[in-house]
Amino acid sequence: MSHQRLDETADETAAALVETLRSHGAGEEDPAAVTAEILTETERSIEDADPLQIDHGLVTQSLEELLLMFVGLRTNDASGKGIMEDLDRFLGVQPSPGTVYPTLHDLDERGLLDVHELVQTKEYLIDDEGAAAQALREAARQHRAMGQLFQRALEDIGDQ
Repeated sequence: MSHQRLDETADETAAALVETLRSHGAGEEDPAAVTAEILTETERSIEDADPLQIDHGLVTQSLEELLLMFVGLRTNDASGKGIMEDLDRFLGVQPSPGTVYPTLHDLDERGLLDVHELVQTKEYLIDDEGAAAQALREAARQHRAMGQLFQRALEDIGDQ
């Protein structure tokens, strides 16, 4: 598959995933099942391999950006618990509260998130949309570059 086709597939998949996340809970279809189907179709279209399994370490390394994404796309219950449920539901990864809450706190201190104290919980909102978008854009660029690097290495090794 050409590098351009890989980029197009990744862009289409990202758009479908974002739309699924935005409509979280809005339809009758289970968003987690739809997301899993999108990830499976993407993996098969790229390498005709087994369904994609998200690595816990990769999620941990990208936790700030993932938290920004889930906070920004949630239409309700943007609490730490709700966001952790999204990580499990959409990515199949369950980072500990001891990892998630300090990261949310750091994003608040850096001015990317705004925290609203509710009666028994905290609600997180994007505070600086431009900075949050830039952080996501940069993470996407870096992940895409790494994916292309791996793909080119596979082609050079001749393992296709």
